[in-house]
Amino acid sequence: MTKRALITGITGQDGAYLAEFLFEQGYQVHGMVRRSSSENFERIQHLRDKVQLHQADLLDQLSIVRLVEEVQPHHLYNLAAQSFVPTSFEQPLLTAEFTALGVTRVLEAVRTVDRSIRVYQASSSEMFGTVREEPQTETTPFWPRSPYGVAKVYGHWITVNYRESYDLFACSGILFNHESPLRGKEFVTRKITDAVARIKLGLQQKLRLGNLDALRDWGFAGDYVRAMWMMLNHDVPDDYVIATGEKHSVREFADIAFQHVGLNWEDHVEVDPRYLRPAEVTTLCGDCAKARRVLGWAPEVSFHDLVRMMVEADLTRVKKEIE
Repeated sequence: MTKRALITGITGQDGAYLAEFLFEQGYQVHGMVRRSSSENFERIQHLRDKVQLHQADLLDQLSIVRLVEEVQPHHLYNLAAQSFVPTSFEQPLLTAEFTALGVTRVLEAVRTVDRSIRVYQASSSEMFGTVREEPQTETTPFWPRSPYGVAKVYGHWITVNYRESYDLFACSGILFNHESPLRGKEFVTRKITDAVARIKLGLQQKLRLGNLDALRDWGFAGDYVRAMWMMLNHDVPDDYVIATGEKHSVREFADIAFQHVGLNWEDHVEVDPRYLRPAEVTTLCGDCAKARRVLGWAPEVSFHDLVRMMVEADLTRVKKEIE
């Protein structure tokens, strides 16, 4: 029997990589999309003839229930969220509705329709915030520093609660920063690589960034979606940190990206206070020992290869734009 997977947030970076991976595993893939006046299917355009899209909304409980009833998925991956940290400071209530209560609506739909559905919840390293220990593990206390981080903590613990209260097979992946050429341009990594391409090709002179000293554990999104699938195919539902165990600064990311095209980052990067967060997360670094031991998961793409991959993709894209 062909397994069916339902992905919320399928048009995002992780949704696109996960859909492609699931097709390779022989799944029938369904995606939830919000009704919009304009389509944003760029990341999954190459999959449009295979993926089945359905309209529903994390703010509308009935639409999620109907979607689960219609698709009858074996696996449900809840990736949808308001996931841009700076926006969460500007729109904290909307962030809470999508990123916190939206998780409850998904879990409640599964509890109501079919408790045998296995659920993956996208938790985040932003939950750790002001870190209490380093590296961070599954037992490190949370201290979120943004409305997004707070909402993700709620989503994480409500997933644990439904697992323990209703015997749902519900897992949370505490994913540290994961990037790719499909990352949105509003995120600092893609902002850097896009600017590097434009500066190299003479279309831009300066790149304005916020905190250059912020340290993050950056991995490749394609590696991380494989971990999501492994969690739902394990015998026992549990929560896992997914990370590389290495941390690098924004400054180092920019340095490698500019070096790749033969430029000096200091000639082009300026610090702009507008991009500083009201409450900063200074450092994040994950320990994925549990995922390695229990799931057999390990990252395959190195930090340097990730940066170079993103720069090359943006160079190719920008060249096509100006042809």
